[in-house]
Amino acid sequence: MATSIGNSSTFDLSPKALIGVGVGLVAAGGASYLLYRHLTRDVMPQKWRRVGTIQRIHFFPVKSCAPMEISKPSVEFDCDVLSMSFEGIRDRTLMVVNDKNEMITARVYPHMTQIRSKKVSASKLLFSYEGLPDLELDFEQLESSGKDVNTSVWGVPVDVMPCGDRINTWFSQAILKKDSGLKLVHYPYPKPVRSTNPRLKHMPFLRQEDSGTFNDATSFMLMNLSSVADLNTRLKNPVDALQFRGNFELKMDVDEPYAEDNWQWLRIGDDAVFRSVAPCTRCILPNINPKTAERDIDGEPLKTLRSYRLFNFSSPALGVHLGLRLPGKVKANDVVYVEDK
Repeated sequence: MATSIGNSSTFDLSPKALIGVGVGLVAAGGASYLLYRHLTRDVMPQKWRRVGTIQRIHFFPVKSCAPMEISKPSVEFDCDVLSMSFEGIRDRTLMVVNDKNEMITARVYPHMTQIRSKKVSASKLLFSYEGLPDLELDFEQLESSGKDVNTSVWGVPVDVMPCGDRINTWFSQAILKKDSGLKLVHYPYPKPVRSTNPRLKHMPFLRQEDSGTFNDATSFMLMNLSSVADLNTRLKNPVDALQFRGNFELKMDVDEPYAEDNWQWLRIGDDAVFRSVAPCTRCILPNINPKTAERDIDGEPLKTLRSYRLFNFSSPALGVHLGLRLPGKVKANDVVYVEDK
C-alpha cells in the first residue's frame, strides 16, 4: 500500500520498507552509542576518594633483574606515557637477549633477579653480581655497533639498540657463566612504539601507547598489599609483594583484598592519573624468591592463586596494569585515590 503526496512523491509504507527503516534507526543508534563510548571512555572522574598510600615503589632498569637500589628515602619518580623515570634513568629500558635476539628473563634464569644496579651519575648505572667486578654502563657512551637488533617482547616485534661487547660479556658471565651468548639491548625511543600485547587487545580501555618500554603488558603495575596479605593466609610460606614485580605497592587505609579488581581510575599524589586497563595475569616468575633466586619447589604462590584467582583467564590474576592518562610525580607515602561513583 502506498500513500501519495502531490503528484511526484511517494512514501512506501509496506512491511518490508518499515523493517528497513527500523534497521536503519537501530544502526544509527548503535553507531551513536559506539561514538559516545569512544568519546567518554577516558573521561576522568570529577570526584575522587582516598583508599590508601604508596608504601613502596619499585624501579627496574633491566627487565627481570633486581630493582634499582635507591638510598634517598623519599625520592620522587616522574611518570609519563613511556614509563617511570628517576633522574634520567627509565624503568625497563634495558633487556637481555640471546644470540638469536630472543628475550631472556628470570623465568628461565632465576639468578637474573640477583643482578643489582644503582645510579652513580646522571647517565650512569653501576651493576653488581656476586663473583664479578662491578660494571659501569653510561647511556651517553654505549659501545654500539650502530646496527639495530630485531627482537620482540612476547611476540610483539621491536627494533632496539645493542649496548656493546663489554656489556654483553659481563651479562653473559653473570647469567650463563660464559664469556658470550647474551646481549644487553637498549630501548632507544622517546615514546611507546610497540603494538599492544595480543592477549590484551580485547581490553576496552587499553591504548597502544600503554605498551611502554620492555614491559610485558603496560608501563605501570600496581599491587594491593591487602590482596598479597590475603594470599599469604592461604600459603605455607608467605611471599613478599616484590615477587610480583609491581611498580607501586598500595597500603590500604581499610583492609580490602582484591578491591583493585573493580577500580577504573587511580590518582597517585596530586597529579599522576592512571586508567586501570587490565588485570595482571601471572606466570611462574612470582614463584622465585627475589632474595635468594630460589624457585619454590611446590610451585607457590602460583599454585594457590590458580585455585581461586583464575576467572576466565588461562593463568591467575593478581594486581592491575595501568595506563597513564595525566603525567605527574609520585613518591612513597603519596595518597592514592580512586574514582568516587
